[in-house]
Amino acid sequence: MVFPISDELLGTFAPIVVYWVYSGIYILLGSFENYRLHSKKDEDEKNLVSKGTVVKGVLLQQTIQAIVSIVLFTVTGNDGGAATGSESSLLVLARQFITAMLVMDTWQYFMHRYMHHSKFLYKHIHSQHHRLVVPYAFGALYNHPLEGLLLDTIGGVLSFLLSGITPRASILFFSFATIKTVDDHCGLWLPGNLFHVFFQNNTAYHDVHHQLYGSKYNFSQPFFVMWDRILGTHMPYSLEKRTGGGFEARPTKDCKDD
Repeated sequence: MVFPISDELLGTFAPIVVYWVYSGIYILLGSFENYRLHSKKDEDEKNLVSKGTVVKGVLLQQTIQAIVSIVLFTVTGNDGGAATGSESSLLVLARQFITAMLVMDTWQYFMHRYMHHSKFLYKHIHSQHHRLVVPYAFGALYNHPLEGLLLDTIGGVLSFLLSGITPRASILFFSFATIKTVDDHCGLWLPGNLFHVFFQNNTAYHDVHHQLYGSKYNFSQPFFVMWDRILGTHMPYSLEKRTGGGFEARPTKDCKDD
């Protein structure tokens, strides 16, 4: 007996499943020392939070996101879930995707930057994410619950509402955004990674932000770098071979405190 699953239910839980599956792949690849941006030793010694705590924090955030998603889909209804004709054309879908990406990037840039520049918000909220000095895949959504709500969940809600994307299309969009976010935190510079080819905002770019010298730069996430470039918070870097194997993202300009 087959039980039908609604688009709304898939849109809520598919990104969660994708998060752990994609993170699991990177856990298996984490032993490839020659492709790491930090050594396994640095990951174990420099991070200020245990992996067990990270898992609990991510599951809490995903629970909150699921509740908000269910409420959102319930309130908005299923107006476009079965859209046909021109409304389901690839051109319209592409426009909705790009709009959703731009909305999410804009919201997250300004909220993220503000959390760094407000000493109170950084100390009590955003610093929790930066306990991961050496990022890894399943730590991508390790945040203070309030940050998860303000930055990720509300950003997702705005992307959904302002882009006009349907619940069915949102399954693809939010799964893609989840994969991109996990990839940005994976800590590996693997050959052939298409995210590194098509996006300047990638694993190394975000790794720079997680280091002390880059904490006032590279706020953009998860797709483009436009706001960093426009507002002067873009930190260029070069990818160098690291002594002992692997790579290191090194800044190519002097860092200045704001």
